[in-house]
Amino acid sequence: MEIQKLYDLDDIEFEDVTIGLVRLAKNIPDHEFFYNVNQRNDLNFKRIDDLIYHGSYYDYFFPRFEAYHKFTKTCFTFISNRSSESKQKKIQTELFSEEENIKFLLNNQVEVQYILHSSEQFPDFSVILLPENLVFPIQDYTLGSEEELYQIIQYYE
Repeated sequence: MEIQKLYDLDDIEFEDVTIGLVRLAKNIPDHEFFYNVNQRNDLNFKRIDDLIYHGSYYDYFFPRFEAYHKFTKTCFTFISNRSSESKQKKIQTELFSEEENIKFLLNNQVEVQYILHSSEQFPDFSVILLPENLVFPIQDYTLGSEEELYQIIQYYE
């Protein structure tokens, strides 16, 4: 008797993830931005462990801030798009290495300060009241399962 396969990994479809791109209208430190966000919401964003990206020559650290919405039981996470710190692992010996001491999670969106992620499958970022004078409207952005940031978010979730 043959054992029937319950599932085939090649047939599993990974769903896209929707994130929010947050652009600041003026350059302010993280603590000032989240102080203003926490003043306008029932949410209380707190700094949590950094997201760590391991490159060939550097390890990059991206600050993360997290809060839970009491009524919807949703976890919201802000991830800095730009690394705040990098630690060199080895000396670069290649002349045109594409790795520098600063890294962006979204290389094609360097003007984005934060990536907003939600634990919900269909996130509603409108429940977070952002200070209008400091932030442009949140832009929805869809990540496919083949993108590196998608894999990183899934790992840290």
